Amino acid sequence: MTPRDAADENNNRWSDLDRPPLQVTGLRRALVRDGGQGGLYRDVVVVQRTGSTNSDLVARALAGEADEGAVLVAEEQTAGRGRLDRQWTAPARSGLFFSVLLKPAEVPVARWGWLPLLTGVAVATGLARAAGVDTALKWPNDLLVTVDGEERKAGGILAERAGEDGVVVGVGINVTLRAAELPVPQAGSLALAGAVSTDRETLLRGVLRPLEDWYGRWRAAGGDPAASGLQETYAAGCATLGRTVRAELPGDRSLTGEAVAIDGDGRLVIATKEGVREPVGAGDIVHLRPA
Repeated sequence: MTPRDAADENNNRWSDLDRPPLQVTGLRRALVRDGGQGGLYRDVVVVQRTGSTNSDLVARALAGEADEGAVLVAEEQTAGRGRLDRQWTAPARSGLFFSVLLKPAEVPVARWGWLPLLTGVAVATGLARAAGVDTALKWPNDLLVTVDGEERKAGGILAERAGEDGVVVGVGINVTLRAAELPVPQAGSLALAGAVSTDRETLLRGVLRPLEDWYGRWRAAGGDPAASGLQETYAAGCATLGRTVRAELPGDRSLTGEAVAIDGDGRLVIATKEGVREPVGAGDIVHLRPA
């Protein structure tokens, strides 16, 4: 696939005038500082359509064709993936679908599991500022908004290794998805949550800037989630804490109890009625009652 500037697409291809294409020139001007030498971001590429920005960027990283700070954005994803290989699809230009290549050389690999949580904090911060939408974090990788008084999933995060020294973090956010376009009743979008802005360029800049900031703080602290403030900030915005949850764990095992903490390894600590506090590092979490 050859990357293309989405702005070069013929306007006759627009299926929805409320969903204009991204202008990559403006995004590069806003995010790539000093020719890529003054900040995290080295380049921003926008493609019209692809299967998965994560898969594409991982492949480029492994082939030596992408450096840290490379950002790949798709106007449409046909094979986007969430955790547990769940499919993520949406109409063209109805959301933000992007991936970033990170290479945290100063951070022990054991702490790299914090990267999707760090990304969640950055996305929630950016959307609060740019869209005026209160975005909560469902451990470990879901982005929640409130639509008609109900909690809905409006986005997700997926981190994948890219060789020995890299991680690609992918983000998908439903921006202008309408009620009739929702894939499931539990889904939502920024527009349905009453966003004050659904301009995708504004939102993308608004999310990528706090990602750069939090990533810099975390790296400077050697990946220490407490010293960088990440652990406290994530816990403050985590909608899972304080709720009764069911964790569907590997090996067809489940665990039910109250989500009481995020530990130093980024795991969700669940307190059972038997008085056991068990950390969960991987699994599907179901919220059993409102916060």
